[in-house]
Amino acid sequence: MKISIGSDHAGFEYKEYIKRLLKKEGYTFIDRGASTADSVDYPDFAHPVAQDIEKNMTDFGILVCGSGNGVCITANKHAGIRAALCWTAEIAQLARLHNDANILCIPARFVSKRLTSNIVKQFLNTGFEGGRHQNRVNKIACV
Repeated sequence: MKISIGSDHAGFEYKEYIKRLLKKEGYTFIDRGASTADSVDYPDFAHPVAQDIEKNMTDFGILVCGSGNGVCITANKHAGIRAALCWTAEIAQLARLHNDANILCIPARFVSKRLTSNIVKQFLNTGFEGGRHQNRVNKIACV
């Protein structure tokens, strides 16, 4: 499984933490920035992560910013992207089970690193349930 990961300045420290976690768990990843904690614009990093999924270069994406909202809104502008803002492991699980989310968005200012670790693991280790949820997911995209 290959992951694309990105953050703005507010999520930089957590992105680096998640990269270490992914490496430890044996995942391959592409780091789309930011490369420092200096102030940057979150769309500059959310778009490349979403594009990696659109182009089938990666299986999932992880985006981190202060509230998680900016990166989530930006990523969801892309076709085929179902980015989910998750602040608990249970929400991450449901985002995968019921919504087939393909990008996890984390609010760095509102979760601990320990909780972030649990959220990431739950997201990446939960499959899409399909069934009654498939019809709903099929209705998400605007055509």
